Amino acid sequence: MIALSKSDGVAALVSLLYPPVCAICGANTPAGEYLCDLCEGTAVRIVAPFCQKCTEPFEGAITSAFTCANCTHRAIHFDAAVAAYRSRGIVREIIHSFKYNRQIYLRRLVARWLCAALADERLRDCRFDVIVPVPLHPTRQRERGFNQASLLAELLSAEISVPSKPLLERTRYTTTQTALDRAERMENLHNAFRLRKTANVRDLQVLLIDDVLTTGSTLSECARILKRAGAMSVHAATAARA
Repeated sequence: MIALSKSDGVAALVSLLYPPVCAICGANTPAGEYLCDLCEGTAVRIVAPFCQKCTEPFEGAITSAFTCANCTHRAIHFDAAVAAYRSRGIVREIIHSFKYNRQIYLRRLVARWLCAALADERLRDCRFDVIVPVPLHPTRQRERGFNQASLLAELLSAEISVPSKPLLERTRYTTTQTALDRAERMENLHNAFRLRKTANVRDLQVLLIDDVLTTGSTLSECARILKRAGAMSVHAATAARA
């Protein structure tokens, strides 16, 4: 008979009292799974063709690597920003439940989607020195109770054995980005971040982490700060792309 550790025993008891169910439809799921096969099958993967810089998907018969017009005609400071899933349907619902409805346990599912981005050819051969989560302003973090990017970065750190460090801080409380266009987002974020006083990123290869990539403005501004401080490269990974 195999002896159970204390944590295994607790997990088994919780599973007995609260059988795992799909976070979307409530159907029974195997232990450790958050979605049933039917719901998970509706998650939309990003497939080529897409912009090599920001992963914006495009329809059409584009067979060669390309950079979209939005990235070509503005200053983008990250080397590439990668997401494996579209922020649509269940992906968007799960991320919103985790981020805004305090369903913290869903961070493991969101982190799984984030890890899928690392298989992309733009990231899989990179050797990162540090993982840096996009910071929240302290006021917003108190309101939410946590920084979703930090929670995801911690799980990713354990998965790929690269340290996660909060090397950036948000110094200005900005208005919500939701209703802003790309130019307004960039203006809204200007000088909103800085490197922490004790941080040193000189000659490091940085992996920047956030939950969702929308226009890339937040990631680009963070990458600008990191590169200005001497980072050798800054790639970004997110769980989903809007």
